[in-house]
Amino acid sequence: MISARTQSKRRPADNVNFSRLCWGGPLLALSAAASIAASSALGQPADRTSPGGMFLRYLNAPEAGRELRQPPNLWLSFGGSRAPAMMDTGSTGVVVPATLIPNVDQLPRRGPGTMPYASGRILRGDWVLVPVTIAGANGISLTTKPIPVLAVRSADCVENAPGCTPGLEVSHPVLGVGFGRRGRQGNDSGPSKNPFLNTSEMDAGHNGVRRGYLVTREGVQVGLTGPDSPAGYVTVRLRHDDEHEDWTAAPACVSVNGHTPSTCGTVLPDTGSTVMFLTVPSDQQQGIVLTGAPRPDRRIVGPGTKVAISLIPDAQARGAVSDYTFTVGDAADPMAPSRVILLERGDQPTFVNTGLRLLNGFDYLFDAENGIIGYRWTGRIPAGSSNGQSRRF
Repeated sequence: MISARTQSKRRPADNVNFSRLCWGGPLLALSAAASIAASSALGQPADRTSPGGMFLRYLNAPEAGRELRQPPNLWLSFGGSRAPAMMDTGSTGVVVPATLIPNVDQLPRRGPGTMPYASGRILRGDWVLVPVTIAGANGISLTTKPIPVLAVRSADCVENAPGCTPGLEVSHPVLGVGFGRRGRQGNDSGPSKNPFLNTSEMDAGHNGVRRGYLVTREGVQVGLTGPDSPAGYVTVRLRHDDEHEDWTAAPACVSVNGHTPSTCGTVLPDTGSTVMFLTVPSDQQQGIVLTGAPRPDRRIVGPGTKVAISLIPDAQARGAVSDYTFTVGDAADPMAPSRVILLERGDQPTFVNTGLRLLNGFDYLFDAENGIIGYRWTGRIPAGSSNGQSRRF
């Protein structure tokens, strides 16, 4: 959602968290679920951490048997009062209104900063060094070492940005915990700004914990232990981007309406969006019914379109399956995005922003120490859905 990352900031009608669209108006109503979802045999128990890891349950985690439909939220504080913040695997860096940081003007500064969102919204402020405390609904919390945080003081819009109004009060914090975003967000990104990779425990090597996380539909485990990836994940190694000092985006292949061969590029698992965004070559677009154009470079993909994404391109050769398939507009499928937007970018490479509903069928792993991403089929999807086939790894 940052800049070119998927052009993913959109209208309120798209059912997307407003923190990524306007950064204005009252905070979204947030509440912890009344009961903790029962964990599957493959899943991390919702209120238990693995040795050295910390499991933070989302404030708005779905109840037992329900699917995740909105961006997950966690508590955020800087030594004062806490506020709900969106956990966003599609951007990197903590972005908050300056008024949420006590004594912000006395903190060490790293200079001015901006955060451009593809909605056309541009947040402006200062990078300040401050420890960040993040907590889950289950009472478990972690505190980072001092990291750069963008203390936002103003917001404006690029020219002709639809639905963007300059000068609205900035109110919604974002916990950007993704990777490979520096090329999309400019230089105001990178591992040093990722709160999940800079906890005090990881910095000290406490309990052998290494940098990384596991994202599930109920919560996130921060910190990985053991020499190998957790059981049940099919994984792929990432290439290190020496120029940006980060790991590159994850690979994936996409086929629309059964078109063969599929087209391969990169994928962004994005917990900050309910909408999926696709960039595919023209031959993959043949036969797609388009139902609208919210912007000149965006077309809404019509109901009935079949999308198949191979999250680990060589999974079948390894005897594993990592296909994320759905039919656009299938309201009965918890993994079907609320909307699919086709991005028309000329000769840009294949790209897919999954949106958050991927988590209704898969857990997601990022090992920042070893440059590994992985997915684990959870078996939560009802038998009648398009993903309710046997997809266990």
